[in-house]
Amino acid sequence: MTNITPPYLSHGDTIGLIATARAVVRDEIMQAVKYLTSKGFMVKTAPHLFSKQNQFAGTDEERAQDFMEMVEDPNVKAILCARGGYGTVRILDYINLRKLQLNPKWIIGYSDITVLHSIITTWYGVETLHAIMPISFPKDLTGDKSVQMLVDVLTGINPVYEVEPNSYNKKGSAQGILTGGNLSILVNLIGTDADFSAQGRILFIEDVDEYLYHIDRMMMQLRRTGKLKAISGLIVGTFTKMRDNEVPFGSDAYDIIHSATRDLKIPICFGFPAGHSEPNLPLIMGRQIKLDVTNEGSKVTFESELTAY
Repeated sequence: MTNITPPYLSHGDTIGLIATARAVVRDEIMQAVKYLTSKGFMVKTAPHLFSKQNQFAGTDEERAQDFMEMVEDPNVKAILCARGGYGTVRILDYINLRKLQLNPKWIIGYSDITVLHSIITTWYGVETLHAIMPISFPKDLTGDKSVQMLVDVLTGINPVYEVEPNSYNKKGSAQGILTGGNLSILVNLIGTDADFSAQGRILFIEDVDEYLYHIDRMMMQLRRTGKLKAISGLIVGTFTKMRDNEVPFGSDAYDIIHSATRDLKIPICFGFPAGHSEPNLPLIMGRQIKLDVTNEGSKVTFESELTAY
């Protein structure tokens, strides 16, 4: 199955800016607005972008309204989520993703936005973009790889990534549709109508600010539900700011993931530079990719290869 690729952007196209989860304030996203306009894009901010209800960016209905306004606006070519946190799953009952399927446009973000990546790529067959969000744009954008490559991918450049060798890597080659995102979100979606398909897919995972025993528990759930046995390859991103109890768990995040996957006969790439880190390289979710893991390192090639980084 080949998913739908939304139209790529051109000079003068409009990017819609929304907040589907935690509240955001103007100063936190202005650097991103300035950067995108400097690259020739128009930026449309959602009506409730700076709304606030407790920790959320407005009510569930308001956040959903903003999402649908961008989907239905013919001038908006991509929808960039301002930040993650928690709350995207709460708007699913109020949005109509069939309209996005009929008029595809790029949905961009990471972390809590994994909810959208999962349901849109798996159940509606539209590619999305796991990439840096305005809340994470650095103050000095000169030479920043994450934001530059976000623009590159949005304008039609398919990346080829080469990653340094890692002692936890498992050699091999595989092809499949790229799926995944934040590990905590993915596990929480299992058994729901937003669950991700694992069969024959290449899974990407990353996480932040989790207890190590939580990572172990989530990897065990991926095993027990058959998700790990179903995938054709695994890409492990960054696991940052991991926490431990007073009595140590005894393994770091990569140890835990390696232990949970050591018996799998699939290529596994550790140390991919994406997640809650810098750089946070863009990944086209729902796109057919090839994963090659050798003694020299790992290579991730997206279908319709155009250029390499």
